[in-house]
Amino acid sequence: MSQQIKITFPDGAAREYASGVTGAEIAKSISTSLAKIALAIKVNGEARDLSRVIETDAKIEIITPKSGADALDVIRHDAAHIMAEAVKELFPETQVTIGPAIENGFYYDFARKTPFALEDLEKIEKKMHEIVKRDEQLVREVWKRDDAVKFFQSIGEKYKAEIIASIPSNEDISLYRQGQFIDLCRGPHAPSTGHIKHFKLMKLAGAYWRGDAKNEMLQRVYGTAWESKESLESYLHMLEEAEKRDHRKIGRAMNLFHVQEEAAGSVFWHPQGWTIYRQIESYIREKLEKNGYVEVKTPQMVDRVLWEKSGHWEKFRENMFTVDSEERTLAIKPMNCPCHVQIFNQELKSYRQLPLRMAEFGSCHRNESSGSLHGIMRVRAFTQDDAHIFCEESQINSETVAFCKLLKEVYQDFGFENVKVKFSTRPEKRAGSDETWDRAENALSEAVKAAGLECEINPGEGAFYGPKLEFTLIDAIKREWQCGTLQVDFILPERLDATYVASDGTRQRPVMLHRAILGSFERFIGILIENFAGKFPLWLAPTQMVVATITNDSDSYATQVVQKLQANGFRVEADLDAQKISYKIREHSLKKVPYILAIGKKEAENNAVSVRKLGEETQSVMSVDEFIELAKNQIFSKK
Repeated sequence: MSQQIKITFPDGAAREYASGVTGAEIAKSISTSLAKIALAIKVNGEARDLSRVIETDAKIEIITPKSGADALDVIRHDAAHIMAEAVKELFPETQVTIGPAIENGFYYDFARKTPFALEDLEKIEKKMHEIVKRDEQLVREVWKRDDAVKFFQSIGEKYKAEIIASIPSNEDISLYRQGQFIDLCRGPHAPSTGHIKHFKLMKLAGAYWRGDAKNEMLQRVYGTAWESKESLESYLHMLEEAEKRDHRKIGRAMNLFHVQEEAAGSVFWHPQGWTIYRQIESYIREKLEKNGYVEVKTPQMVDRVLWEKSGHWEKFRENMFTVDSEERTLAIKPMNCPCHVQIFNQELKSYRQLPLRMAEFGSCHRNESSGSLHGIMRVRAFTQDDAHIFCEESQINSETVAFCKLLKEVYQDFGFENVKVKFSTRPEKRAGSDETWDRAENALSEAVKAAGLECEINPGEGAFYGPKLEFTLIDAIKREWQCGTLQVDFILPERLDATYVASDGTRQRPVMLHRAILGSFERFIGILIENFAGKFPLWLAPTQMVVATITNDSDSYATQVVQKLQANGFRVEADLDAQKISYKIREHSLKKVPYILAIGKKEAENNAVSVRKLGEETQSVMSVDEFIELAKNQIFSKK
């Protein structure tokens, strides 16, 4: 009689099975319908094929199309293999290299002399659907490394052979076979290709072999795959919306900014765009002052000696711009933290002065690769809404609670109600001892509880000097944007010798909380442009209203209205041109002006304005004072 093992399910229920049972057998023992839709199984947290045996007691979870991210990982991984098989059938001379699942989809890099054309994507996708209909079994095989190298060399797959040859010789490797196609892969995979039905190939790109520009260029094919037809269609619709909302297109149409090669990664702000920038800066400054922050300004270039002391030279040297002057190497600052410690250190602080909340609209530069630059979303020159809170360890909780409250208020004023929070723990490469990291992570964990936050753990993604919270916004088309951060740092004050006098008269190290809400002005404005599709709320709109005349004989009254609106602090323009009012409305609507105030002879006689709100076909007539009150209330409420 075979040995019995205990299998525990996610709801805590347990059953006994014979040792050597497979995930497929467990699924079938629960229900035939579950067995039909099962994709893979999690055994003690590790995703595996359903065909692999379980020999000891285990906690398991059957992965089905409804299993969220776990399901999508399997589906997209399978889709990459199916695409590779389709390419090999259509273009046998092509070599396959690497094909992972990625966020929202998958890709595969191929080596071939003739570049793919866009029409090839249709052929490949059609062939993929044929492979799905064939419902080929995905079978895992374990090979000796050297045998696998010889095999792939023998079929002319030199890239795959090179990958396998880089694996230690004493390790066995797993290959997956589907039909006539075989590929190196750790898995897991669904039982057969018939489970992968909802996908689309998206685009072509070039990619260097192993990401090295010294190597040959490969052809990369991107695709997306989802668990249902509805999810696929929803994603494709979101991409269409994202294309319409592209901040670069809207930025040009609204004359907000531009970028050009002569200043790659830097933004040329036009008057309208700079107005938005200044409004945000004024708003944040007012919030900081109300919440007890002091504002500072620190140098742009600092000797490498300081960056070496802080540890940034070792970690960020490749991303720093440097200047050599008088036998010294100066770095243009990529972040503000070491400079803020220098201000803190200028005079000995007492515990009575803590917490000290030090803020800066810090102009920073990072040497991002030219290929990663993207409009104003990814730049080399940017301004952080940066601040550092120097406090005692006992104040971490209260400062975290206060910061989270401030952050939520700011995001709500910008129209973001939904915020996700991730708790990023210690990275593999880090400064400080495990003991110090234990203190920092425990302190941040307690602060999270005090703030009442629900957090997703993000293992290994903390800063090199401390764990952090990452705050992610969800925009109007359900995209996610990581913006705010809060980091607990015991290490930088130690490295840069920051001290204060504690209540018992001893010298102690302050804790340093690194925090940002917007992240960078440039990227945040790009996010706002796309979130609002250029239709900014009244308080942020560069031009809040246009006074447009219907007939020239109302020019004098229109000018008086403009002056009155300006006197009340509004950003208003006059359109007195001899164009038809329909033309004026169309032109200013295209520029996303929130309000158009039409003025003709009737309005002039009645000391009134005809108000048309952006996006609405109807208009209402009201007195100038009534409109001023309406607009002021809208600005005050940030709606």
